[in-house]
Amino acid sequence: MGNGVREGQVDFKRQDAEPATSTHLPSEDKQEKKKVLNSLMSGALAGAVAKTAVAPLDRTKIMFQVSSKRFSAKEAYRLIYRTYLNEGFWSLWRGNSATMVRVIPYAAIQFCAHEEYKQLLGSYYGFQGKALTPFPRFIAGSLAGTTAAMLTYPLDMVRARMAVTPKEMYSNIVHVFIRISREEGLKTLYRGFTPTILGVIPYAGLSFFTYETLKKLHADHSGKSQPSPPERLLFGACAGLIGQSASYPLDVVRRRMQTAGVMGHTYSSILLTMQEIIREEGLIRGLYKGLSMNWVKGPIAVGISFTTFDLTQILLRKLQHSTNVER
Repeated sequence: MGNGVREGQVDFKRQDAEPATSTHLPSEDKQEKKKVLNSLMSGALAGAVAKTAVAPLDRTKIMFQVSSKRFSAKEAYRLIYRTYLNEGFWSLWRGNSATMVRVIPYAAIQFCAHEEYKQLLGSYYGFQGKALTPFPRFIAGSLAGTTAAMLTYPLDMVRARMAVTPKEMYSNIVHVFIRISREEGLKTLYRGFTPTILGVIPYAGLSFFTYETLKKLHADHSGKSQPSPPERLLFGACAGLIGQSASYPLDVVRRRMQTAGVMGHTYSSILLTMQEIIREEGLIRGLYKGLSMNWVKGPIAVGISFTTFDLTQILLRKLQHSTNVER
């Protein structure tokens, strides 16, 4: 008799629980949508703030990458100063509008994709709700970078063209698309795509891997669940330094292929482009031209980017939480 009563009670509870589960699903879907939207918004802001902060250095780096001039800090300073004198202060941000058009969707997709890939890999490897182990951590970053690069590549091509040409040549972003399509063909918009993807895999993989690893080590050794903003900046700077150093030669090749049409070159493949750069300028001076500037620009940009993303995520969660409490 006793057992029969217990069984009846269990059955009754199960029947009662089913409708509650089904009514809870829309709430879970809503939470997931909010999470994705938060990631997209935080990523977009992170990319915009970081790239705008280093735009003059970025433009200068690209101008050296696509020319045969020897790079040095002194020459970079002279180029920035000459550009300022000849074209005005705001010319140092020339091409930044194209950068924003590219970097806002790129960063939004990359950060959002990284959160989703972390969740998927966590489920697959059985780390749901916990920090991923090193290999899945690297894979999540690489997949996020690859996804973003594939979806936004033509915008990167346009930005490179605007950075190395006088303003008389291209009046705006739309004009760049029209002229390239008409004069060089639509395929040109994807010139340099292969070295971009090959460079993004180690760059994004190592950047996200380094940042996530440093945050985990900090939590393990300090006892704090979250690092402070200056610590986030430092971790992001380390991530940028490692990621960009590993993929830099492919970045030079990508820029040469992207700007070949306006710089008087005809680069047909990655290997031929590398061979020509090495033959004309040497291995280190050619393929690593501007790397020292990237060691200044890269850590600043990546540090700002990761920190802005994390802090914006935290702020949005707090705002949503306070809204829910008020309701």
